[in-house]
Amino acid sequence: MTDVPRVVLSAPSSGHGTGALSLGLLAALAERGVPVAGFKVGPDQVDAAYLGLAAGRPGRTLDPRLVGPERVAPLFAHGAAGAGFALVQGTMGLYDSVAGRPESESTAAVATALRSPVVLVVDVAAMGQSVAALVHGFRSYDEQLWLGGVILNRVASPRHETLLREALDDVGVPVYGALRRHELPPVLPARRHGAAPVVRGDAEAERGVRRLGEAVAATVDLDRLLALARSAPALTVEPWSPEPADGPSAPAERPVVALAGGPAGSYSHPEVAELLRAAGAEVVTLDPLRDEALPAGARALVVGGGLPETYADQLSANRRLCIAVAELARSGRPVVAEGAGLLWLARELDGLPMCGVLDAVGTVRDGLVVGYRDATAVTGSVVAPAGATVTGHKQHAAVLTPRAGDQPAWRWDGGTPEGFVRHGVHASQLVPHWAALPGVASRLVAAALAPSAALA
Repeated sequence: MTDVPRVVLSAPSSGHGTGALSLGLLAALAERGVPVAGFKVGPDQVDAAYLGLAAGRPGRTLDPRLVGPERVAPLFAHGAAGAGFALVQGTMGLYDSVAGRPESESTAAVATALRSPVVLVVDVAAMGQSVAALVHGFRSYDEQLWLGGVILNRVASPRHETLLREALDDVGVPVYGALRRHELPPVLPARRHGAAPVVRGDAEAERGVRRLGEAVAATVDLDRLLALARSAPALTVEPWSPEPADGPSAPAERPVVALAGGPAGSYSHPEVAELLRAAGAEVVTLDPLRDEALPAGARALVVGGGLPETYADQLSANRRLCIAVAELARSGRPVVAEGAGLLWLARELDGLPMCGVLDAVGTVRDGLVVGYRDATAVTGSVVAPAGATVTGHKQHAAVLTPRAGDQPAWRWDGGTPEGFVRHGVHASQLVPHWAALPGVASRLVAAALAPSAALA
């Protein structure tokens, strides 16, 4: 059983300010001394990283498509353990789903699974009394949903605020705060930097989150919001655990596994490090942008999907580390690269030399490839045995030529095989969630402990 005060913050659609408000709420409550935890619905590791920065503990994604709807509540219970307040930041509109499965994959579905009240953030810059009709419609659309109130964003004036509050009072919807148009400024590093400013502990990211916290503390009734969060009933689920259910006990020797990241976290989901440690690994952070050598004694490398493509020049300039990564791969040790990690292992990217582990060339193109893929493993690796099916997420601008090696990683309907499996290397732009991949951490640790077989 998990009894954590919680709210889900959502909106009628994207662009209402949910992200900035989520960070501000966590930062404001943390400043008060409340232990807080932050979660993001969907696959967005960047938003999750910033939520973690605001909360002072790892931010996590809750993605029913990637982990299965049945794991959402257990993963939440695991990540929120010990918190006095947990905030779940929604994605898109409250009832929206990219894949057209709102009954199981929308923010509303996650809120229902978590038995959590929803606070709707509404941009009212061009709205008057109609806000009552809008919110009433969202409240009545799904009788299982608990819409606990609203926060108004981009209010024009005190008179405008009074009008809005009166309209919402008529339909019995509480208002927890009202922010003026200038009170949630764009203070965070540019989105193109991805999770790197958080992972690397950049001062700009920390200052931005702190400013959002100050803005929210001055405009939102935090005591009333906490009271709403505390009214959420206990979750009768067992928290997810990284410990193998029926797997072998941890080995006596703990191999060093390098995990790409920085002083404030990694480019992988937080569960990756937890799974590796539970499987018997000593996890050591490797900053691919700054460190010139692998951690001492490293016998495996994991590069998560949160590494941004926009740092290609810095990855290329770090020649000593590129050479060390290539040597690790040639020795047959396990190297798992997701997302932009695949590009780092390539021969070059837009003319810049990379690690040269893969005989492939990357090119950055206009536009993004974004979406989920239900993939089947073509070649067995530490990530998945041949024939296993997983769901992953892709978000990238760069493409690789060739798209796959002689032993591809994945295939899926409507696409040609993708990714590379060669000796101990598994590299692909597809990013799965390891909590949904039974045995991946144990297989990687076992491969790291196996005798080295240097390869020509």
